[in-house]
Amino acid sequence: MEHTILVAEDEPGIREAIGIYLRSQGYTVLQAENGIQGLHLIRENDVHLAVVDIMMPEMDGITMVTELRKNYDFPVIFLSAKSEELDKINGLMIGADDYLTKPFASMELVARVRANLRRYEQILELKNTTPDLPQSVYRNGGLELNTMTKEVTVDGRSVHLTPKEFQILELFMKHPEQVFSAAQIYEAIWMEEAISTETITVHIRKLREKIEENPKKPVYIQVVWGLGYKLRKGESR
Repeated sequence: MEHTILVAEDEPGIREAIGIYLRSQGYTVLQAENGIQGLHLIRENDVHLAVVDIMMPEMDGITMVTELRKNYDFPVIFLSAKSEELDKINGLMIGADDYLTKPFASMELVARVRANLRRYEQILELKNTTPDLPQSVYRNGGLELNTMTKEVTVDGRSVHLTPKEFQILELFMKHPEQVFSAAQIYEAIWMEEAISTETITVHIRKLREKIEENPKKPVYIQVVWGLGYKLRKGESR
């Protein structure tokens, strides 16, 4: 399958270099110099992944991804400078899947692109599985997760999760009461060694906001101090 990748980056040199890296690996590349152009290209083309710089004129990367997440769930990799830590965290909270800090090696970018596309394709394959196959449904209290349809409900209410949020919740639902460290969660979902665990902190916070009645007093995903997180086993409703 040929993949189309959008690169939204305001610095021409970096934008062109990324385009060269990705084209050399067989990807089709679309380029935008700001978020407005990026959203236009997404609407006009079948995009499979976006590489988005956080700081851009006219419309920054945070705003762009907030808008695209209303209609699209393909992977997004943020590019950030070391001075943009807060923006990077905000980006993960609104639905980015991964990030790279400038400067980065070309092969690291290519590896991240491949890994995110591979996981996204696995999700799409499950969504397109014929409906007569048995479905895998996990229930915990008022939570219900369907691994075939990728649907999650809380007390019968449908909840939209990003691909990473779904994978984290799926891990918990399959292993209720089991404690996972942030590093274990990262390595299970991203399938690479955890260098930093702040990504997990952000995703857990966002996941709680979507499935918990009161995220400040979580019923489902709980902290086990000094060890990590677990999904409390609830009574069926």
